[in-house]
Amino acid sequence: MTDRDCLPDTSSVELPPTFMLHKLRPPARLLIRSRFKVATHGIHHVPASGPVILASNHIGLVDGPLLAIFSPRPVHALTKQEMFEGRMGTFLHKSGQIKLNRFGADPSAMKTCIKVLREGRVAGIFPEGTRGAGDLGRFHGGAAYLALVSGAPVVPVTVLGSREPGGSSGSIPRRGASIEMVYGEPFRTESVAWPRTREQVVESTLLLREHMLAQLEQALALTGRQLPGPLPTGQTNIDNDPHTGVVEQGA
Repeated sequence: MTDRDCLPDTSSVELPPTFMLHKLRPPARLLIRSRFKVATHGIHHVPASGPVILASNHIGLVDGPLLAIFSPRPVHALTKQEMFEGRMGTFLHKSGQIKLNRFGADPSAMKTCIKVLREGRVAGIFPEGTRGAGDLGRFHGGAAYLALVSGAPVVPVTVLGSREPGGSSGSIPRRGASIEMVYGEPFRTESVAWPRTREQVVESTLLLREHMLAQLEQALALTGRQLPGPLPTGQTNIDNDPHTGVVEQGA
């Protein structure tokens, strides 16, 4: 199947830069490990080459940096556009992260992810859309869509300990806290030629969510850890996340 069969056309899309992404990972690991105890499990589930989608739960502020820095391969992660301001925005752009408008269709972000995958790189995505309990209670269709377009495997990532129970949306764990990242068994689907229907995306989204829930349970059993629970009342949570995802009641 050719790129023309799959669509959308990404020939004019600029690839995110990689220089800083590669250069900064080793010193960033040392810096983070000077404050936290970070352990990774199941990294053999991440293919050593070829396109891969890392789909992670999202409980804390540091989940994005953890995914980019500690994954076995450099990651181009979808990052909310609100972060792309000032010096932080310049840093995110130069380190290869992908700006995403969460509150509307963002074909530019999707095409950039598809370009990344077609070049055999790694795309990162948080299907929950925003920080919360990390239990996949709301689950957006972006990861499933990218898998349908590219045929790339989706590797679930469960992050535990990046927010402590009762911690706010913007909090970070105490110094010396233990953070664990568990890479689960890949979810695989065949690429589907254009036009892909909404029903196909919804069906794949539900199947991926079911798979990630099973991997989440395995991660909790493996580590003996628990999720931190919901955010405190009044904090950013599922209620102000875009209403485009599968929710627990509708799954």
